Amino acid sequence: MTGPARSTRLAADPRPAADPAVGLAAVRESYDTVAADYVRLVVPPEGMDPVSRAMLAAFAELVRETGGGEVADLGCGPGRVTAYLGGLGLTAFGVDVSGEMVALARRAHPGLRFLHGSMAALDLPDDSLGGILAWYSVHHTPAEQLPRLFAEFARVLAPGGHLLLGGHAGDARLSPTTAYGHPVSYTSHLVPAARLAELLAAAGFTVTARVEQPHPQKADRSYVCLLGELGRRTA
Repeated sequence: MTGPARSTRLAADPRPAADPAVGLAAVRESYDTVAADYVRLVVPPEGMDPVSRAMLAAFAELVRETGGGEVADLGCGPGRVTAYLGGLGLTAFGVDVSGEMVALARRAHPGLRFLHGSMAALDLPDDSLGGILAWYSVHHTPAEQLPRLFAEFARVLAPGGHLLLGGHAGDARLSPTTAYGHPVSYTSHLVPAARLAELLAAAGFTVTARVEQPHPQKADRSYVCLLGELGRRTA
């Protein structure tokens, strides 16, 4: 279920571009601060809505059908979705910029691997993954930096591998001062679903499915899931 493409103001946005280093530090520090209460307040995968769980299941089946391979859960937080992927038959590991989140994930799931690092600069070889999950984790990346981020996803994903991107969609820059009961300093950069699909295509992905669900309170925002398959590389 998709909505009509909407025009965006991304190209004409007069606001200054965000400094990547400052933005990354704000995300790291904020999630270090909220980590324990995030686990307490955020619904685990088993409690997600049926559409979200169905998209995770579809992603897992696609990865299995194309030979498996390791799956990276980028922006894994406390590792609950990483572990959920394991229950769907995948060999998954997590990556997160927040050291506190990684520590929580390692304690809760000692049998899984969790790496402390940025999804924009992965310490992984080229073509090494069978799948990538970016679940509610790319919205802290400014729109002008998404092409580089998606190029990094394409670098580490093997040709024919699958990506599932799930998260917020819209056309806004949000800077909350509190979240999960704590002060935060990160910014959320919401991009329309159609634009996300365009950027994935430019990075070499064929978008094979796109599902949007309306936000329950905000008419100009939605929740989106995009499934993509990485094409064969050309010389």
